[in-house]
Amino acid sequence: MRQVHVLVPDGIDDPLRPSGGNVYDRRVCRGLMALGWAVHEHAVAGQWPRPDTAARLAAVAALARVPDGEVVLVDGLLASVVPELLEPEADRLRLVVLLHMPRDDAREVAALSAASAIVATSDWTRRWLFDHYALDRVYVVRPGVDKADLVSGSVSGGRLLCVGALTPAKGPDLLLEALATVNDLAWRCVFVGSLNLDPEFVDVLRRQARDRRLADRVCFTGPLTGAELEHAYAEADALVLASQFETYGMVVTEALARGLPVVATKVGGVPEALGHAADGSRPGLLVEPGDPNALAQALRRWLSDPVERARLRVAASSRRLTLSDWAQTARELAVVLTEVAG
Repeated sequence: MRQVHVLVPDGIDDPLRPSGGNVYDRRVCRGLMALGWAVHEHAVAGQWPRPDTAARLAAVAALARVPDGEVVLVDGLLASVVPELLEPEADRLRLVVLLHMPRDDAREVAALSAASAIVATSDWTRRWLFDHYALDRVYVVRPGVDKADLVSGSVSGGRLLCVGALTPAKGPDLLLEALATVNDLAWRCVFVGSLNLDPEFVDVLRRQARDRRLADRVCFTGPLTGAELEHAYAEADALVLASQFETYGMVVTEALARGLPVVATKVGGVPEALGHAADGSRPGLLVEPGDPNALAQALRRWLSDPVERARLRVAASSRRLTLSDWAQTARELAVVLTEVAG
């Protein structure tokens, strides 16, 4: 039986800390098992990517338990900050780093250089790695998405949804500024995402919403999973993403799987995730990052032009039919692991 050992941060199933990386890790583990692989999961305790001594020792112990010659898939959140733990194991084990988000520092390049292969989650990340590091054997295995029912959408298009942790990197402050500019139009925006990663920033957002007279038109729900998250998507007209950095943007394909158009910043792998409809059109609107005025113009275009809304909804419904599922992601990853196993 083919087998792989997987090192992941402890708590990847914690509903209070949902992330694209955690979802990816869990889904590929399940997918590999469905393909007949024996998956040995090693959850490493600690505050990653800022491990203390105890966390480092836990990672050392996890690697030490793996028999010689085995393939080990290491989440990049761990691998990128502990090259001194991976380098001694490079000759004994066949290390594959699953890199969700590059860090651009010397420790990361040392860790990636110790790996037999690197798995990036987008073409954009692969290009970034080649531009910044002297690496080879970088494979792309994009996230999958679950099939979902097509949403009906409202006539006005005013039910906006933003999914992502409330941190500066996700740009919720820029989105609030953009929304304040279109306050003359009918809309309501639901922010779904963790409130605990940067509580002080969340306080700033709440004050911003009050000061810009948006408090009665925005809602911060905290993280949602399962049926609650499904309901949030089902009630939405469009996904809005103001991120400053994204290696892919799994929420983009989650929205498209329901036929939801996307208004997003043109960063990282977001254009790749958005893709194109069958006729070559975009199923959403892309704007430059860090520009609330450009985002506001895109939102005004969506909210005030029914012909444009109809066009984008048709494009999103078309793109929905071309999305790959998680079984495909697992198959592609299995090919990489098999090659590394030799």
